[in-house]
Order: sequence, then C-alpha cells, then structure tokens
Amino acid sequence: MNRFPGVDYIDFDSLLTEDQRLVRDTVRAWVEDKIKPIIEECHREARFPMHLVPEMGEMNLFGANLSDYGLPGLDSVAYGLIMQELERGDSGLRSFVSVQSSLVMYPIYSYGSPAQKDRWIPQLASGAAIGCFGLTEPDFGSNPGGMRTSARRVGDEWVLNGAKQWITNGTIADVAVVWAQTEEGVRGFLVEKGTPGYTAPEQHGKFSLRASVTSELGFQDCRIPADAMLPGVVGLKGPLSCLSQARYGIAWGGLGAAMECYWTALQYAKQRVQFMGQPIASHQLVQEKLAWMISEITKGQLLVLQLARLKDAGRIQPHHISLGKRNNVWVARECARLAREILGANGIVDDYPVIRHMLNIESVYTYEGTHDIHGLIIGEAVTGIPAYNPPMISEKKSKAPAGAARP
Repeated sequence: MNRFPGVDYIDFDSLLTEDQRLVRDTVRAWVEDKIKPIIEECHREARFPMHLVPEMGEMNLFGANLSDYGLPGLDSVAYGLIMQELERGDSGLRSFVSVQSSLVMYPIYSYGSPAQKDRWIPQLASGAAIGCFGLTEPDFGSNPGGMRTSARRVGDEWVLNGAKQWITNGTIADVAVVWAQTEEGVRGFLVEKGTPGYTAPEQHGKFSLRASVTSELGFQDCRIPADAMLPGVVGLKGPLSCLSQARYGIAWGGLGAAMECYWTALQYAKQRVQFMGQPIASHQLVQEKLAWMISEITKGQLLVLQLARLKDAGRIQPHHISLGKRNNVWVARECARLAREILGANGIVDDYPVIRHMLNIESVYTYEGTHDIHGLIIGEAVTGIPAYNPPMISEKKSKAPAGAARP
C-alpha cells in the first residue's frame, strides 16, 4: 500500500487554515512512519507502544487544546484533526491521547487547585506521567449517577472504597482521576500509583483495543490526603464535562478509522483482478460500497467541522457532541464492515488494517456513551422529554382493574 494521501471528496481542505493543515499533516506523517509499521504486531501481542510516549509529548499531542504551561492552545479543528489521524493509526492510540488530554489534564486544568495544576500538568503534557480516568463501574456504565464508589472524610484524609471498570491506561497510570460519592455529592480525587489500598490490575482476554491498556481500579480503605480532592467542581457536572471533551475528539477519531478502511478497500479493489482480467473496482456492487463509504465520510467531515466552530464559539451543547460521536462512530463501524467485504478473505488477516479497525470500533461504539444512549440524548433534545428514567405509574393513579398487569 502507498502512503495515505487523505480522503477529500469535496475539497474539504479548502475549509481548513494553513496551520490546521500543517498540524494534521505532521501527525499524519508521524502515524505513517512510527505507528503503521508496528501497530499490527502491537495488536497481536496486546501491547501499547510505550516507547513512543515521549515522542508524543515532544509533539505536544497531550493537552494540545489547552493553554498555559507551554501548551499550544490549538483550536478545536486542529485538535480534532489530531484525533482523526491518531485513530487512523489505531483506536487504542487515540484513546491513550484522548484520556491523557480530555479526561485527566482537562479536569485538573479546569477544576484543580494551583498546586495540583503546577505538579501534574507539565508532567502529563510531556508524557513523563500517565493518567487515567475512573468513572465507569462494574455495575454502572451508562448511569454514572448510580456509582457506588464512595469517599469519606476522616480527619485530614479521604477514605475511598469501591471499584472502577474498563479504565484505559489504569495499570500504567501514575495518577488516576477518580470520581466518588461524598456527603456533598460526587467529587473528583487524584489517586497516585502505589497508594495503599489502591490496585489497578489489567483486563485480559480482549479482542478489541488490544494495543491499549484496559484495567480495573480497586479501592479498599484507600487513604489519600485532603488536598487530593479537585476543589473546583461538585456533582456529575465534573465527570460529564470531561466526557464531552473526550466525545468531541471521538467524533473526529471515528472518521480516521473510517478513512483508513475506505482507502484500504479502494486501493485493494483497484489492484485485485477477477473475472476477465478486470479489477473488482469495475464491478457495480463494489462501486456502490465505495460510494456509500465516501459519501458518509464526507458528511461526517462537515458535521465535525461545524461542531468545532460551535465549540470554539462557546455554543456547543452535549447533544451536539452526541450527534457527532453517534454518527461518525457508526459510519466507521459500517465502513469497516464494507471494507472487510471488499477484501474478502484478506479482510480477516492483519496483512491489512481492516479487521483490526473492525474489532476496535466495537469498543468505541460502546464506550463514552453507547450508540443507543447518545440516541436518547438526541431524543431528549428534540422532544424535551428524557427517556432514561420514565416515571413509574403509582398504585393510586393507576386505572387498571384488580389483577391486571402494571408496568
């Protein structure tokens, strides 16, 4: 396969600034040179390429959209293009950078004390320290309000008890941003690696996101100092605001996976010769698949570009981000499936990247808000009626006759 040239059906590049294109092209070249040659081996071995973390720090990929502490403060389009190119390399790579940036640096930057920011932001930006984000629990994913992890104040300490599940970077993290119930509501805490009572075993047996570290976090009478609490936010607003940052990046990242699958299928179809010496790209059935893929990728590009403009203008809403994440990850999932069909039996081997993206996108389709939950967020936005917890019909108000089934 030749080097990836980009996917641009309607001169999308003309909508970007020179600086935005430069950021994208720099990351694109790095992915081609450093990620593509090793990622299939990493996937086979279930290994994240840790040796590249310092390079990612030098490239300012961590917290690229933040300012201060020497961070570049890129606009939302440039940040999105970074996520696009990283996920074109691998969803696990984009997940690593997304967690470090949006779920660890962002809450510390936005809600941390000056001392917390001074200590952690420079280390996280350079990659000298790695972070993780503890919100999802074994029994509560889509409903974070049901979390059972608790924090109790005892003198000059907080005592944490509970568990978190499906945590990217957990085992290798130097600091975990952990959300827990307290007497005053949900609060965020910075828990350092090696703290007594804190464990982070790795999740094994994954067939998706294999080139990524996924962990469980455990807290058993885990004592942390009082100043480990993030002072700037109380309630679910804290973790949900972090998720909005990450989901925005995923909307761009999904396009990267879709682009890689489309481009691979296109190159393959033009080279694979069958039936009277003609490439399969000449067949109507194949062309229809390619036409669908390029159409949906193009629409997805325009969607995230508008989301970026709303974000930079301070007008973006969570349901806007839900539309982007839901649509573009679905597009990536379908593009991976169609590309696998075009490649035939070659679509299931890692001589080509399609099956890896196909497996990875199953996780992305589910995490940071499932496809269905984002549908409900959009549904609430357009109807004004939340469907997460429909009100129960009380016995007194029910008109059902005795013995009839009640909801």
